[in-house]
Amino acid sequence: MALTGLPPDTDADIARVTEVLAMITPRWNVRIMLALSGRPMRYKEIADDVSWLQHGQLHPRLRALCDAGLLERTEHTTRHVTYGHTDRGTALLPILPLIVTWAESYLERPERPLPAIEQIEDSLTLLTRRHAAAILWTLRVRGEVSGRALAKISMPDRDWTNVYPPLRQLVTDGLVHTEGIGQPYRLSEAGVGLAPVLGALSAWAAGQPLAQASHHPIWGRTPTEPAPTAWISNPPRRPAPSAWHKRDLFSHAPQVHPKSALATGAPRR
Repeated sequence: MALTGLPPDTDADIARVTEVLAMITPRWNVRIMLALSGRPMRYKEIADDVSWLQHGQLHPRLRALCDAGLLERTEHTTRHVTYGHTDRGTALLPILPLIVTWAESYLERPERPLPAIEQIEDSLTLLTRRHAAAILWTLRVRGEVSGRALAKISMPDRDWTNVYPPLRQLVTDGLVHTEGIGQPYRLSEAGVGLAPVLGALSAWAAGQPLAQASHHPIWGRTPTEPAPTAWISNPPRRPAPSAWHKRDLFSHAPQVHPKSALATGAPRR
């Protein structure tokens, strides 16, 4: 059954990205992926590296990540078992710095500099709101849309009034903008700025190189799109995504004092 009223290839794209987000967003999953970003590790080594997890919480998460095809369990002997990234899991890691870049450019400025891993987790929370992907894709394709028209496209199998709770949440989150009740909806600057992230997630989900993200039929950047805003919460990180290491994502930059604050309506954490 179709997820949206958009063309079938776009509908399939939304479904794939929604599935990817469902794999990585559950609490601690990204941290476990990062803990395993080097050599394969035994269970106890992983447990020591993610010591904040309570007893019994690690094993089901490892099993879920293995079932998702992001990690693999290798039984060398009955007493020697290791966990490590699959090729697909490794290919997903360069998307994480793209999420950090978006968060530091668009999310509201925190009271303290945040480790990059927290920037990732805050961003994923916004992207996995119910029906968020369908609404964001629809607004990207159609531009300004009334609430009723948006409901007909993004959730065609539901009563059109059901669009308003998730839509209001996306407005509160700062990803969607409207001038007020009865006015059309459109992507905010932050919503448009998600293009590199959503394009990369789409490319990965389709088994394509991440370089294809800029050529995405919906989220590929066009000359008319606004340039990225100035860095707000932390100074920019210079290494290319492929050069990032686990320590980069768990550390944060020194406290800075930006010249200007985020505009009203910036995405909330």
